Amino acid sequence: AFMYFRGHYRSTGRLSSSTKQSGEILVNGRRKSLSYGNSAYVTQDDVLMATLTVHEAIFYSAQLQLPSSMSTLEKLERANSTIKEMGLQDAVNIRIGGWRARGLSGGEKRRVSIAIEILTHPRLLFLDEPTSGLDSAASFHVMQRLRHLATSGKTIIASIHQPSSDVFELFNTLYLLSNGRTVYFGAVGRAREFFASNGFPCPPMCNPSDHYLRMINSDFQKDMDIDIEGVQTPPLTTEQIIDILADAYENSEVMSGVFNRVNKLSKKHGTGQEIHSDHANFFTQVSVLTVRSFKNMYRDLGYYWLRLAIYISLCLCVGTIYYKVGYSYGSIQARAAMLMFVAAFLTFMAIGGFPSFVEDMKVFDRERLNGHYGVASFVVANTLSSIPYLLLISAIPGAIAYFLADLHHGANHFLYFVLTLFSCMILVESLMMMVASIVPDFLMGIITGAGIQGVFMLNGGFFRLPNDLPKPVWKYPVSYMAFHTYANQGFYKNDFEGLYFESNIHGSPPISGDSVLRNDYQVTMSYSKWVDLAILVGMAVLYRLIFFWLIKLKERLRPIIRSELSKRAALKIMFLDPRAA
Repeated sequence: AFMYFRGHYRSTGRLSSSTKQSGEILVNGRRKSLSYGNSAYVTQDDVLMATLTVHEAIFYSAQLQLPSSMSTLEKLERANSTIKEMGLQDAVNIRIGGWRARGLSGGEKRRVSIAIEILTHPRLLFLDEPTSGLDSAASFHVMQRLRHLATSGKTIIASIHQPSSDVFELFNTLYLLSNGRTVYFGAVGRAREFFASNGFPCPPMCNPSDHYLRMINSDFQKDMDIDIEGVQTPPLTTEQIIDILADAYENSEVMSGVFNRVNKLSKKHGTGQEIHSDHANFFTQVSVLTVRSFKNMYRDLGYYWLRLAIYISLCLCVGTIYYKVGYSYGSIQARAAMLMFVAAFLTFMAIGGFPSFVEDMKVFDRERLNGHYGVASFVVANTLSSIPYLLLISAIPGAIAYFLADLHHGANHFLYFVLTLFSCMILVESLMMMVASIVPDFLMGIITGAGIQGVFMLNGGFFRLPNDLPKPVWKYPVSYMAFHTYANQGFYKNDFEGLYFESNIHGSPPISGDSVLRNDYQVTMSYSKWVDLAILVGMAVLYRLIFFWLIKLKERLRPIIRSELSKRAALKIMFLDPRAA
């Protein structure tokens, strides 16, 4: 157990593979990297897909983590044995649950998180505060399972705060750290003797872990009376107590015993070879992630089903307001307004799925840092799994609005209408995924996405005609960056070309749709509507590629940011206690 107080130390989670490291990593006295398959890391927070059952979550993870050389049946057996090992048989068909719906208890979620990380049978298992947020009973149950894993040949290293006396007794070795100094590292049973011999005996009926942390916690400076070999000494501050204990440990038999054991392990003969666990191949990862994501989208009502209901309601409103819009002179403006609403405001509603995007990104971040699969697999699978739903929420509401308004007749015109709406939907989803990769906060992400779409909407050619836009910035380049420009023009061409409208001047010939496009809406007629659709599809692909590169960039920048934060924390510690340097 690795125990420390929260004041100056914060667990930063698993470091990226691109993080620069110094020093040596020795396993049994031999140099080894903590590579995938050799070690596993369980985060403090249980970041899991709330819609999956326990069996689904662990089996999907097994298919992603275990090599392609293993058959699906072997992976299923590994998942089932892991479920049994963590005592989750009774909850195997229960959904994990989250803030939207109840599911597993906190202790069960923690055991699911552990089960996912031990599927590859790692030799080293690191856990970041595995009892955090759990009551005493759940904490004991989780730690008891970990103790069982330790007896099966795994080395378990856990950071922990204020464990109960029952939990504390489950540990074999204790490491106490304060202000960057080792206060104690050795057998749990000898810690009480160590503290007592240095004048800090654990009071009767007191939890030893509470007593140890109280002694080394410098957040709350206090004076304390101590008794060394029966001699009462003046009160000491916490910093003085830490100095006494740290100095005593450096000259203790406990520390000598630790170094002797390390030296013995270093002299042992062996190959020293590392166990490397290969992942599933790219196509397996994509197929498994696509199925998992598709199932998550199907079960999460807020992902697409709620949006589908809202879209249907909106399109019923639009269709009835513009019902059989006709071919009068006034219908020209009405058609343009309706098409603009579909291109702008229906797609704008895609921001409603942003909370679900953020949850997906949290799961991806955890699984990616733990080496389960690559960025490309995630981006491709997320795209493939969302296509059927986006096509559904484009076709059904689109058909309602299109036929109620009685727009341009013909199957090819309706098909173009649905394809353009679908392209806009997937484009906006790509935009919101880009935002989710940068801004992980629900509220800030929705505001950011809405702001970007608002700017694009203003420059899309409806509120201000293209030739009337100020050329610096707004026309060049913003109007060309806005997908609304191509969506509006494609919709306009699809509906107006080939139609004729009544003139507002009595006795004048009908007005052709082509002249309306050229003169009234300043639509570029040098290329067909299919080019506008192709541009939208290209922008959707480009946005997905940008999403991919943003994730890669984030992975590169994360170690740099953490390094700077660590330096600041170290400077703060040195400022508070120069002896820590």
